[in-house]
Amino acid sequence: MTTIIESMRNIKDSNAESTLKYNIYNQDCTKGLKTLPDNSIDCIITDPPYFIDGMGNEWNDANLKTKASKSGVIGGLPVGMKFDKAQGERLQDFMTPLAKEFYRILRAGGFCIVFSQARLYHRMAMSLDLAGFEIRDMLAWKYEGQAKAFSQTHFIKKDKNLTQAQKESLIKELDGYKTPQLKPQIEPMVMAQKPKDGTFVQNWQKHKLGLINTKESLDGKFPSNVMEVSKHTRKNESDIKIEHLTPKPVCLISHLIKLFTQEGQIVLDPFMGSGSHGVAALNNHRLFIGYEIEKKYFEIAKKRIEKEVL
Repeated sequence: MTTIIESMRNIKDSNAESTLKYNIYNQDCTKGLKTLPDNSIDCIITDPPYFIDGMGNEWNDANLKTKASKSGVIGGLPVGMKFDKAQGERLQDFMTPLAKEFYRILRAGGFCIVFSQARLYHRMAMSLDLAGFEIRDMLAWKYEGQAKAFSQTHFIKKDKNLTQAQKESLIKELDGYKTPQLKPQIEPMVMAQKPKDGTFVQNWQKHKLGLINTKESLDGKFPSNVMEVSKHTRKNESDIKIEHLTPKPVCLISHLIKLFTQEGQIVLDPFMGSGSHGVAALNNHRLFIGYEIEKKYFEIAKKRIEKEVL
C-alpha cells in the first residue's frame, strides 16, 4: 500500500494514468485502514452509519426499506419506539477505534469531516476528541426536511384504561402536541483537525494543510458553517441509478473538498456508499481512496467513479 500511496502522490498533472487517480476497495474499512501507512492521507470526508433505525454495523438494505415504506421516514424514531440511549453508546463504541485509525493515517494539520445525526452528534465528536483530534467546529448541511413528530391520538384511542369522554378530552387537550422531534433541516458534521506541526504557516510549508480556502464559497459570501444544498440536486448529478438510502449531493462534497484540500492531495472515504465523495474528489482534481463493504454499492460507486477518469 505504501507504493500505491507514493505513486498517487507523484501524480501532479491531468495526463497521469487514470488507475493512479483513485483506489477503491470492496472491503470492510476497519480492516482496510490498517493497511494504510501513518501520515499518508491529506483529508477524510465520510458519512458513517449513524446507528439509528438499524443504520449501524448491522445495516441491512431490505429491512431498512421495509421500515421506510411503513413509517414514511428513515433516520428517526419510528412510531411508538422508545428512546434508546444505547444507540449513542453503540455508535461511540464503533467509531472510537476507527477515529484512532483516522488520526494515525492523517497528515499533520489534516481535516477529518464526519457526517452525523443531530441527537448522536456528541458521540461522534467524542470519539474523534478522545482519539486526539481538535474539534474545530460543527458544520451543518441544511436541506428541505420531512416532519417526523407523531401525534398521540392513536395511542389515546387504544388506551383501555380511559373512558370515551376522557379520550375525547385528552385528544382535544393535546391538539398540536407531538413527540419531541422538530422538523429536521440540518445534518451536522464534526469538523476535526489533527494537531499542526508547528504554527499554521510552518505546517503549511511542510504539508500544505491546516488552513481553509476562504475563496471557496457556495453563495459568493465568506464560507459559513451552515451549508444550504437542496437534496433535489442529487437527481441531476448522475445518470447512473443510485439506490442508496442516504447519498450526499456531489456539489456539497465538492465544496468541502475545496475548502480543506489542494489539488493533487488524497481524499479518503472509509464508507464510500454510492461513490459521491469519489466523484467529487476526481471532479476537483484530487486523488481518492475509498472503502465500501456492500458489493451492490461498491459496483455503483465503481461505475460512477470510472466515468470521471474516461
